[in-house]
Amino acid sequence: MPPAHPVLPSGEQFELRHGDQVAVAVEVGGGLRTYTVGDWEVLDGYAAEEMCSAGRGQLLMPWPNRLRDGSYRFAGAEHQLPLTEPPRHNAIHGLVRWRNWGLVRREPSCVVLQHRLHPMSGYPFALHLEVAYTLSDDGLTVHTVATNVGARPCPYGAGAHPYVRVGEPRIDTAVLIAPAARRLTTDDRAIPTGSAPVDGSPFDFRSPRPLGDIRLDTACADLSRDADGKARVVLGTADGRRAVTVWMDESHPYLMLFTGDSIGDPARRRRGLAVEPMTCAPNAFESGDGLRILEPGESHTAVWGISPRRDDP
Repeated sequence: MPPAHPVLPSGEQFELRHGDQVAVAVEVGGGLRTYTVGDWEVLDGYAAEEMCSAGRGQLLMPWPNRLRDGSYRFAGAEHQLPLTEPPRHNAIHGLVRWRNWGLVRREPSCVVLQHRLHPMSGYPFALHLEVAYTLSDDGLTVHTVATNVGARPCPYGAGAHPYVRVGEPRIDTAVLIAPAARRLTTDDRAIPTGSAPVDGSPFDFRSPRPLGDIRLDTACADLSRDADGKARVVLGTADGRRAVTVWMDESHPYLMLFTGDSIGDPARRRRGLAVEPMTCAPNAFESGDGLRILEPGESHTAVWGISPRRDDP
């Protein structure tokens, strides 16, 4: 029997609450559709009736960002993945963004989802993936685990694609702090060609300053970390009354900053700043930069989160 009502584009909705915080994870891609604190939309998400666009809130596994020509060599064999970014002839953002994830556990302030990635052409490896979203007084924590359930080693990387906001229509007046000492230089296909220090450049946000009209689609490295081992990116209002921190544990040596200037819908450009924790660099399947090799039965765990702060009158 067909469903009585049309199926939502992002599938089943999994709401979690803690105080005035509300987040919604989704079946399609296991991603994060919305996160609000009171009337503050902390994420530039999308409506339940919409299909996800521009990677909003999606999980990027088993690799984040781009892979040149969708091809790589691993364990003596050549592999070819579908080109999911045709204009640049790249494979982008992994294989699970549009796959269904199933519910493992659901509590008022926590939801755990899972997906079994079976071998396929271009990625003939088997992974069991889990993601846990948890709300607490400190904000939202995202805990991902990937386990190699196949019979041979496999290449692996992970990332996430939240766009954060501080309540203003555009991000131009927002103040950014990003703890990266280096940025990855890229070619016209957004594939890394090397790295450069940010010192004295427009990409140096180690001290707070407004975003202004800078266009960022920039992978960052050499992240400074606090005593707890976390690297923190902070986006705040000019008056300091609101700020949102995206933090990432030591399993994330890279991050991506994207101001959204190339998003297809002009109305959605520069509405939020994508702060993307990454366990490896773009094109890591080819370059090996940060790439994890999971042995059969081995798991990889990564944790990141979002901490909103508001001092509204």
